[in-house]
This record gives sequence, C-alpha cells and structure tokens, in this order.
Amino acid sequence: MTSVKEQEAIRKLMVFLQEWDSAHKVARSCILDNFIKSNDGKTEPELELEFSQGASLFLARLTVWLRMTYVYSTCLNKLLKSIGIFLSAASGHRYLLEFLEIGGVVILLEILGLNHLKQEDKRESVKLLQLVSDAGRKYKELICESYGVQSLAAFLAASDSAEAQEDVQVLLDSLGHGNPKYQNQVYKGLIAVLPCASPRAQQLALQTLRSMLVGSGGPSRRGAAGTGRERRGSPCAAQRQPRVGTYARVA
Repeated sequence: MTSVKEQEAIRKLMVFLQEWDSAHKVARSCILDNFIKSNDGKTEPELELEFSQGASLFLARLTVWLRMTYVYSTCLNKLLKSIGIFLSAASGHRYLLEFLEIGGVVILLEILGLNHLKQEDKRESVKLLQLVSDAGRKYKELICESYGVQSLAAFLAASDSAEAQEDVQVLLDSLGHGNPKYQNQVYKGLIAVLPCASPRAQQLALQTLRSMLVGSGGPSRRGAAGTGRERRGSPCAAQRQPRVGTYARVA
C-alpha cells in the first residue's frame, strides 16, 4: 500500500496535470514560466521527485502541444525551453527517447524552415537538436536521415542572428565528427553554404570544413560521389521553399 505522503504527492500531480489540460494559452504560458524557473538544471531523479515519478506525463503533454502548435508560434520559446529541461537532465536518456518517439527531430528541423518564426525560437530548436546529437552516433544519424544537414545549412545561410549561426556551426561540426556514415553529407552541406550572401555564414562554414578536414583527412571517395538525395541545390535556394510540418494542427 502507498503511504499517505505518497498518495498526497500523486494527488498533487493529478491536479497539476488537470490544470494543464484545462488551461488556455495564457494560463499555459504561466505554467511554463513557473516550470522553467523551478526546474532548470535538475537531474532525472530530481524531476521524478518533483512529479511524483510522473515527469513523463508532463513531457508527453509538452511534446503533443509542440506538435499541434509549432507552426503558429504558440508559446514556442517557452515550450522548447521546457522540453530542453527534460532532454538535458542528467540520467534522463529516457526523456530523449520519449521525445524522439513522437517525431521530435522532424519537428525541430521544420521549425528552422518556417520564415515567420522568430530567430530566438529557431535558436532554441537548434539547442535541442544539439542535445540529440550529443547523445551519440545513432542520434546524429537520425538527424542526418531526416534531412537535417540540408535544413541546418539553409538556416545557417539565411539567418540574421550571429548567435544562432554559431549554434548551427557547433551542431554541424558535431554531426561531422563521429558520424562516418553521413560525414560526406555534412561536407556537401557546408560547401553549399559558401555561395550564399552572408559573409558570416561563409566564414563559419569554412571554419567547420577546416575542422573536419584536419580531423579526418578529407571526404572518402565513396561519399564524394554523393546520392540523389544529397544533390538538392544550395541552401540559399532551399530556404525559398520552407516545408510546413505534417504534424501541425490547430490547438
């Protein structure tokens, strides 16, 4: 039998989840503010303690709301930061898996291609993609398999935010190391940035190419031949055709 203390903790969790479920945009924004303020930097055990072993129930609600509303920029920055608390939690690998199960990578990449969204929202999306990449080789491959290199290169070329461009450079550099299956795809994506109109993007692309060449000795012959999927034109052209996500729904 559960103790009285445990029963009370579970009751509070259910009240919190019901409050979220019944809240409109303004109320949810306040809930997200409080969550970020109270839980930033917490580990998986600490989050589970906070949510009476039910933290995944709240993460599921956050990811569903993201999937439904990201096209409309509904509290997008706060929502991404809240999800980031789960993905960055020490010992919280299962949170990452839960996020990926709902197509999290595809959503994050599609955010980068939506011209009406703010640069700060796109930067938060890049930060979450970095957390995915940091989880290991198979997660880097997942990003690349989702046309992540093309999306990131297009955003690097088009962005007018120096901070966002630097975040993208770090992520592309991460995808270019410890990821032999898609290393040449990263080379091609970076090379495609060079003709764009942004000197800063050109500089960052060259720096990343240099880092990759020094670290690996250059692209393999097999990869240099490329595939049909990789020859899709420069990101400068790609940015004129943003994809609207298939997950978008009216909240």
